Amino acid sequence: MTKTIIIIGSGFSALAASCYLAQQGNDVTIYEKNETIGGRARQFKKDGFTFDMGPSWYWMPDVFERFFSDFNKKAADYYELIKLNPAYRVYFGIDDFINICDNLEEITTTFESIETGSGKQLRAFIKQAKSNYDIAIKDLVYRPGVSPLELVTPQSILKLNQFFSTVSRDIRKNFKNERLIQILEFPVLFLGAKPSKTPSFYNFMNYADFGLGTWHPKTGMFDVVRGIEKLATELGVTIKTNASIEKIVVENKTATGVIINGQFVAADIVLSGADYQHTETLLDIKYRAYSEKYWESRVFAPSSLLFFVGFNKKIANITHHALFFDVDFNQHAKDIYDDPKWPDEPLFYANFPSKTDPTAAPDGMESAFFLIPLAPGIEDNETLREDYFEKIITRFEELTQQKIKNNIIFKKSFCKNDFVADYNAYKGNAYGMANTLLQTAFLRPKLKSPKVRNLYFTGQLTVPGPGVPPALISGKLTAELIHKSIRSQKNEITI
Repeated sequence: MTKTIIIIGSGFSALAASCYLAQQGNDVTIYEKNETIGGRARQFKKDGFTFDMGPSWYWMPDVFERFFSDFNKKAADYYELIKLNPAYRVYFGIDDFINICDNLEEITTTFESIETGSGKQLRAFIKQAKSNYDIAIKDLVYRPGVSPLELVTPQSILKLNQFFSTVSRDIRKNFKNERLIQILEFPVLFLGAKPSKTPSFYNFMNYADFGLGTWHPKTGMFDVVRGIEKLATELGVTIKTNASIEKIVVENKTATGVIINGQFVAADIVLSGADYQHTETLLDIKYRAYSEKYWESRVFAPSSLLFFVGFNKKIANITHHALFFDVDFNQHAKDIYDDPKWPDEPLFYANFPSKTDPTAAPDGMESAFFLIPLAPGIEDNETLREDYFEKIITRFEELTQQKIKNNIIFKKSFCKNDFVADYNAYKGNAYGMANTLLQTAFLRPKLKSPKVRNLYFTGQLTVPGPGVPPALISGKLTAELIHKSIRSQKNEITI
């Protein structure tokens, strides 16, 4: 039974869902409000420079392979991967940095050289993290968050105590050196919450980091967007850009279509990959499952201040990915989660894709983007943006011992107001809703609307959570729920 399905948005979760739904034989059309596809993973080009505007870390390659294998394909059919070595560098001061290599053996040696006995501790910690990874990524996250019983397996029961401790607590039990602690706490930041608020079970992110490594699609993360777009179109998906959804039309408690640029477009099923809170504002109030009070009570992942920068020379003393942890990690976290404000001394991240990809910048030049995590909903204006660029670029010069300010050809900023304008992101969040204990699995917003038939959701505000691999999984989970519903309707008609 072929169904006409409208998908709102073209981020990773929406693109993934479109592939599964088209594979099932449905007539699928994606509508994207912006000029280009990709959602937060769009691409920006200027004067021969190319930038990924959002995700820049390719972790969990097995999740991508599992996605493509569902269509009898491989990731290599659509893009090429490069394993980074070092995976990244962490700066703690002038001439004080740690390189994280591309294999656990060398990382263990690095740890041991900094804290005696930490090498043995790291092996045990990563072994535990791998066990959690095998349970979570190969099983639990592929469950749709419908029931708490989804979390009950013989393997997960053995891990139950890990939901009542935290990543930070467990790391600090085993490691004493503050620099090593910060490196081990870093990966769970991708889940959107402080390590001190993230259940221990989520240390599987450390296995994703040290065990599986950091990769880079040959010409950037947008390669992955293009790859999934190509797969989708091969499967018959239609993609339309500059198509802003103004309303989801509901009749008899059933979604019947959407209004796009003033025109009604009918559909049997509507699936939103756009921001969940925004999507519900496209419904009449009586059809919204979650109130404004609900959204206000949630813990959201940070927003970000981003700078896309072109340099007219090669930049020394820097790796593809670099973290600048030369200021107080805990204070910055407090400024995001506990007392939301602009941090006096921000941690920041720098990404120099042209270190790996020569097409990212003209010959002899360098492309870079810088990211400062910020509290969602924070004040945002050009003066603040400029002040903070000056802060981080000055520290960058000091820590890497070089002058680069006068070599900037251009820079473009992107912050909370842009996340709201371009992605309708609630409070300008950059990553979705954090994976805290009370925002895990069945405790997250539902993939299927509890109030409107034939209305579904996918993406980082629902299960399994923030990040690119979870987005692919979310698209699959929603498509499976839709397919199950279609089969059920078909059986009813047959009977």
